[in-house]
Amino acid sequence: MNTRLDTDVLVVGAGNAAFCAALAARERGARVTMLERAPQDEAGGNTRFTAGAMRVAYDGVDDLRRLMPDLSDADLARTDFGAYTEEQFLDDMGRVTEYRCDPALAELLVRRSRPTLQWLRRRGVRFAPIYGRQAFQVDGKFKFWGGLTVEAWGGGPGLIDSLTKIATDSGVEIRYAARVVDLLCDGRGVHGARVKERGRVRDVGARAVVLACGGFEANHEWRARYLGPNWDLARVRGTRFNTGDGIRMATAAGAATAGHWSGCHAVGWDRNAPEFGDLAVGDGFQKHSYPFGIMLNARGERFVDEGADFRNYTYAKYGAVILSQPGHFAWQIFDAKVAHLLRDEYRIRQVSKVSAPTLEALAAKLDDVDAAAAIATIKAYNAAVPAAPPFNPNIKDGRGTAGLVPPKSNWANTIDTPPFEAYAVTCGVTFTFGGLRIAADAAVMDTDLARIPGLYAAGELVGGIFYVNYPGGAGLTSGAVFGKIAGESAAGGGANG
Repeated sequence: MNTRLDTDVLVVGAGNAAFCAALAARERGARVTMLERAPQDEAGGNTRFTAGAMRVAYDGVDDLRRLMPDLSDADLARTDFGAYTEEQFLDDMGRVTEYRCDPALAELLVRRSRPTLQWLRRRGVRFAPIYGRQAFQVDGKFKFWGGLTVEAWGGGPGLIDSLTKIATDSGVEIRYAARVVDLLCDGRGVHGARVKERGRVRDVGARAVVLACGGFEANHEWRARYLGPNWDLARVRGTRFNTGDGIRMATAAGAATAGHWSGCHAVGWDRNAPEFGDLAVGDGFQKHSYPFGIMLNARGERFVDEGADFRNYTYAKYGAVILSQPGHFAWQIFDAKVAHLLRDEYRIRQVSKVSAPTLEALAAKLDDVDAAAAIATIKAYNAAVPAAPPFNPNIKDGRGTAGLVPPKSNWANTIDTPPFEAYAVTCGVTFTFGGLRIAADAAVMDTDLARIPGLYAAGELVGGIFYVNYPGGAGLTSGAVFGKIAGESAAGGGANG
């Protein structure tokens, strides 16, 4: 194939993984062009819809200060940051994925998490502690929990804005509303892409292509085909543009697939949220304070252990559990004792909320729920709540119910103090777990498990990293780590960490 060379590295997508690939390739001296399917005002992939949390291994506060030099002495005095070692991160990756994650990819993710965030910091990305989301103040001191401490300044939108400026200032060309429809390939590998832009289709030649354009979560047909029945009914938390284009093009070129194709990251999401993510609301439709209350389905029954673990380790799989309930929804119930612990997302204007001075009045307001059964369930739950140990939201406090099915293993408090509040949730899909098989240098493998020359991948369309569940904040870190590796490899310099 004799294709005119228009650029050295062509990056498909403009989210976190794509930008990390573009910046890493540019550092190696490559000419880099990014092609983003979305128009500029909707660009940024799923990254723009996130809170910007990034899971990173650190041995102590000194490591965090290198990432967040804005930390003041007052911050340090009022906060227990603890440590989150590489071994803890690896243990979490194994435990939450039921030990199905690809060991080599998981180790790369963990070992390179801190060096990659430090690289982003050097490039100009700012980070901050996730106060309010990952730490509660108890006895005058904040304590971080669940292995998640760091977020990008300004959340996902701030991260995209920062990366866009850094890339543009570095000489990376970004073209919006430019949909890649096919890869240019022959027996010698991939040599560019076919792009539809402003109603015209043309070929863009490149020495290498990095696919970083998301999974298939916004493709209703593929969700039903691969995730299963009723998954076409779920809401999409993020961008409407992640319809599996990268996966489709790569497999047509002979790429092998990997990962949990019937699995995805799916959370409790406002029942009345729109079909796709709303940039004005961002991640505000999520409802993740369920460990401090209970969830009821249409039959008025509890159906899951709300306190099985820290929210970070259960929220990405509980969306699927909610989808499997009658009517595909649930109500989260809280009383006044814990209302102050609810995250900011419970206070947005677009929330589906009811409140009442009595439990009976609350139950009557729960749309599509058996009110009598709901009252019976709450009374049975209250009777099973122990008097000790004391409630502590910063640790797995062991305050669990006795003789209740399903149990509530931690943070069990009676629901008896008015006013009472309830929030209606359904399932919101974040990203799909099935994708392309890659090597350690982010090269896409073919069905004979040989590298496809000139083709690399990073971000949500990589398979094999997450199965069944997901440790919170690992997605953006994975995108950054493998994006950097892919960009270095595509530029011809290898991946040196």
